Amino acid sequence: MGTISCLINFTNLSRKPISCSSSASSLSIFKNPIPIFRSFNISSSMAAASLQVSASSSTGKTRVGENDLLIVGPGVLGRLVAEKWREEHPGCQIHGQTVTADHHEELLSLGINPLLKETITDQKFPYVIFCAPPSKTPDYPGDIRLAALSWNGEGSFVFTSSSLLYDCNDNGPCDEDTPNVPIGRIPRTDNLLKAEKVVLDFDGCVIRLAGLYISYRGAHFYWLRKGTVDARPDHILNLIHYEDAASLSVAVLKTKLRGRIFLGCDNHPLSRQEVMDLVDISGKFDKKFEGFTGTSDPLGKMLNNSKTRKELGWEPKYPSFAHFVGVSE
Repeated sequence: MGTISCLINFTNLSRKPISCSSSASSLSIFKNPIPIFRSFNISSSMAAASLQVSASSSTGKTRVGENDLLIVGPGVLGRLVAEKWREEHPGCQIHGQTVTADHHEELLSLGINPLLKETITDQKFPYVIFCAPPSKTPDYPGDIRLAALSWNGEGSFVFTSSSLLYDCNDNGPCDEDTPNVPIGRIPRTDNLLKAEKVVLDFDGCVIRLAGLYISYRGAHFYWLRKGTVDARPDHILNLIHYEDAASLSVAVLKTKLRGRIFLGCDNHPLSRQEVMDLVDISGKFDKKFEGFTGTSDPLGKMLNNSKTRKELGWEPKYPSFAHFVGVSE
């Protein structure tokens, strides 16, 4: 996304929206402070769409077009999906379903028609993507079922899940064909597996995403501030930039495939230590990370999504975290 930024979500289970404000903040820990908020460029067509949406929302119902999209959970990822979808389908209507009305004005400014989850509507959409985190609801599979009922079955229904579900924790290779974590082992993976089953039962598609990043405020920034971290340095992490997760989501939406699971990652797995080494080499911080001290916590996995890339004809804009931070590999 435009400015250099990186918020890492290594478990990919708490994708929290970054609130957009009129004045961008910056982090004093940088040698040269960099704005941490993405600026969403609102074109005249988006502004017009926003006005159209505002008018239609007052009537309570709009006509659904063949390329209209419903985004359940229009946070950082959902807003980027909206931006990229509109680039390919100018003039379409994009709706964003939320739990509260806290960010509805922001959504309207981006040309996204906000809908409250509790609002009863009989509207069905040709394209639906569910990218809300499981942390905000007591019944994640139930929420996904409700979203699926808003799909008319014509285009695509997509759910962004987590690569955490692959049963590999020895820093070994892992791809689309790696078996799942068995049901009953971990409550949070059980929750996601049940959610995916709902999607697949409705003939939707799943994208299992690696750790998302967008601004220097994520786990590695926390590690940098802390100085030392009680975690093993050789644990392998897998990453994907939010922009690439959004472009991959749009690629899957466009295929109109049914009942498939795809994998989203940059194919450049890194150990925790390698991530922090890149942060240090980048020269973007005054503070230096001191190190990891753990020795017994679990290892990770080395993701590869070559099959997904080949089938969809998709490649990431940011091929690696090193590329993103400006460090040659």
